[in-house]
Amino acid sequence: MARYTGPVCRLCRRENAKLFLKGDRCHTDKCSIERRNYAPGQHGQGRTKVTDYGTQLRAKQKVKRTYGLVEKQFRATFDKADRMKGVTGENLLMLLERRLDSMVYRMGFATSRNEARLLVRQGHFLVNGRKVNIPSYLVRVGDVVELKEKSRKIVRINEALDGVMRRGIPSWVELERDAFKGTVKTLPVREEMTTPEFQEHLIVELYSK
Repeated sequence: MARYTGPVCRLCRRENAKLFLKGDRCHTDKCSIERRNYAPGQHGQGRTKVTDYGTQLRAKQKVKRTYGLVEKQFRATFDKADRMKGVTGENLLMLLERRLDSMVYRMGFATSRNEARLLVRQGHFLVNGRKVNIPSYLVRVGDVVELKEKSRKIVRINEALDGVMRRGIPSWVELERDAFKGTVKTLPVREEMTTPEFQEHLIVELYSK
């Protein structure tokens, strides 16, 4: 699967928002947005005329890059959200949050979604007692995500868990730190999916053309 492998701080600067792609670094003064709050490249500080299409595209790119998806994956998720009952934009964000890699990040086992995706692929997690190594696996209400016994001594994971309160835990998950597991209490709440601020209605407008 194709994936962006360049410097991720350029993505935050391009979207002019903290996408929290580098974990703890994003919470310090070393964050690229704090140091160079303008788009990358030779003309990054120049004035640009933004069209309606450009605004919609930036809204889509911001969400897509936050969750680390390529265009084909993102469009497939949008199409699935469009077929569901309810508001398409909110359905899209809910599906993205229900991904296993996103839940692992939200529960505090990793400091970024990229790190969470790698841990899932390496087979460190169980869902309801069964090994799942597919980052796009959609968890359901009541599912228990647990770190494997052999993986509980990994220093990086323990450091992430120790710092989870700084990032905050959303209301739809419950973490049992000492047991190395978390439970999906409810479906993701739209009001808590605004870091960074998303404008999902612009994505719907873009794909509806």
